[in-house]
Amino acid sequence: MKKKILFLVSSSSHIGPNNRKTGNFLTETGHPYVTFKQRGYHIDIFSIKGGEAPLDGWADKNNELNQIFLNGTGMMQMKVTRPISEVSNLDQYDAVFVPGGLAPMADMPENEKVHEIIRTMWESGKIVSAVCHGPLSLLNVKLSDGSWLIDGKNITSFSNAEEENYAKADGRLVTGQNPASALGVATRVVTLLEPLD
Repeated sequence: MKKKILFLVSSSSHIGPNNRKTGNFLTETGHPYVTFKQRGYHIDIFSIKGGEAPLDGWADKNNELNQIFLNGTGMMQMKVTRPISEVSNLDQYDAVFVPGGLAPMADMPENEKVHEIIRTMWESGKIVSAVCHGPLSLLNVKLSDGSWLIDGKNITSFSNAEEENYAKADGRLVTGQNPASALGVATRVVTLLEPLD
């Protein structure tokens, strides 16, 4: 059966006291999206508020995978996202993915619906993945037994000492450090969804 991926993206277009322009980072959204699409997966994109989800990181717009994303169904879906309040029937999804950019810092760490979705996916044995600032969505996820999702888990996220192509997997929890890790995260998720016989 065709795999189905749930993308949770930010609705924030500005952040901080200086109202800095931001959004979901293009490469961190586009590379995984195209990777999953090329495997024949179905992708649903929900944002915090619904409507058009902002993008940032346009300097990489001419990258081949980003061009496929921007000129295909990916960008179309980003323009008409449904709000996460409408996410239902999580059983239909095989994995959840949260891209980075500064935007998730503004509307994800304290969002209870984000926590609920991630908790449900994790406790259902599904894959939870995020890249760059996306792992902020995991910080306050408390499981049904009262423990924290990330307690005792190995994760990575955006750091001051950036390393190229750095992705870390701890079982079904897959995280990546920076835009260069986005493709690695998606590839790892594919590997988990399609184990060799």
